[in-house]
Amino acid sequence: MRSADRPQTQPQLRECPGCGLFQMVPALMPGVSAHCMRCPTILRRTSSHRIDHIIALAASAFVLLVVMCTTTLMSVETAGIKRTANLFSGPWELVRQEMGPLALVIVFVTVLAPLGRLAGMLYVLIRLHERRPPRHLRRIFALAERLRPWSMIEVFVFGVFVAYVKLGDLVTIGLMAGVYALLALTFVLVWMDSALDREAVWERLDRSNLAGRPQGLGEAVACETCGLVSDPEPDDPRCPRCESALHERKPNSVARTWALVIAAAIFYIPANYYPVLSVVQLGAGQPSTILGGVEELVTAGQYPLALLVFFASIAVPVLKLIGLSVMLVTIQTGRSGWLRDRVRLYHIVRFIGRWSMIDIFMESLLGALVAFGSVITIEPGVGALAFCAVVILTMFAAETFDPRLMWDAAAQRTFFEGAVAPRPAAGIASSH
Repeated sequence: MRSADRPQTQPQLRECPGCGLFQMVPALMPGVSAHCMRCPTILRRTSSHRIDHIIALAASAFVLLVVMCTTTLMSVETAGIKRTANLFSGPWELVRQEMGPLALVIVFVTVLAPLGRLAGMLYVLIRLHERRPPRHLRRIFALAERLRPWSMIEVFVFGVFVAYVKLGDLVTIGLMAGVYALLALTFVLVWMDSALDREAVWERLDRSNLAGRPQGLGEAVACETCGLVSDPEPDDPRCPRCESALHERKPNSVARTWALVIAAAIFYIPANYYPVLSVVQLGAGQPSTILGGVEELVTAGQYPLALLVFFASIAVPVLKLIGLSVMLVTIQTGRSGWLRDRVRLYHIVRFIGRWSMIDIFMESLLGALVAFGSVITIEPGVGALAFCAVVILTMFAAETFDPRLMWDAAAQRTFFEGAVAPRPAAGIASSH
């Protein structure tokens, strides 16, 4: 058999993070995905790209990020006055408007998180070629993975696009080198994320083969960081591979998620009541709320843009709040119906959470670019700060929620009703 025709991975025991079922993931060929046999969760996705290819992509992304941070994004001109904006112009304008926390969030998700993630990835991947990779690489790679949801470059691209379209009728606008670097960076990051086999990186970091072969499924615990299934030590329940704390289920998941969902729902009221943007042109204008901004876009005939803003700023937050609340209620009531669909809903809620930041990025850019005194001025409103809090809180809520509890609650209710509760025994995951 040729080497290209041999399986890329070894069979391994995994716990599905979506339903908690222990199952054997078979040996996989390059470019193949293994799905849970009980729910729609993907357990493993292999890649045909070598580590050297990922290093090249990460290095390219790092350079493009530096270029984007050090060059101008846009320039606008009206009444003979010209202004330019770079990546930090929007946050600086927010600081001037006494919205420092919002400015800090924008800098973190567009600069600090992507920069930290790419630097950590490069450092880990380059040192993977060593015969004995040092143990601290595992902590760095775990930190880089935790930063992945908070790296919002692809969301920032849409914020720039919305700002560009919205400014088209107000001022003369031009795209500068920073925008083209941003577009290239987004493409490279998407390519890198789709090509990276994270489990392969963990396996190469753990060349001592700490496979953690569990002696019995009743004692096995899966690491939430690297996915390794092992028997935790009673006095020090830590993952033998990445040293993360091991828990059979996320601690206090229901209570913590409820607290975050309720807090987000409270912030959602001022986020929609107070203005998120104020446009003053020739001394006339009025503050605009999120829904008011959508109505203005519809009135101007910009239907695709209105649909995008409505989806990101209204539909997505509502879906997250309702979806998380429904899943929490089904856990506390022990509902056994639609379990697969509820896991699918969880994956959707977790994926779309950060896309609500489109409106925040757009408002930050508009405030930095359009400040022409009495001619035309755009200023972010206090509603933007409350809306950003909604986005951040719902993202934390999705991370603290444990979908396995839905299956546990359903099995417990079935047991108490006199039926035989389904035990999460090992099966064989399906591959595609």
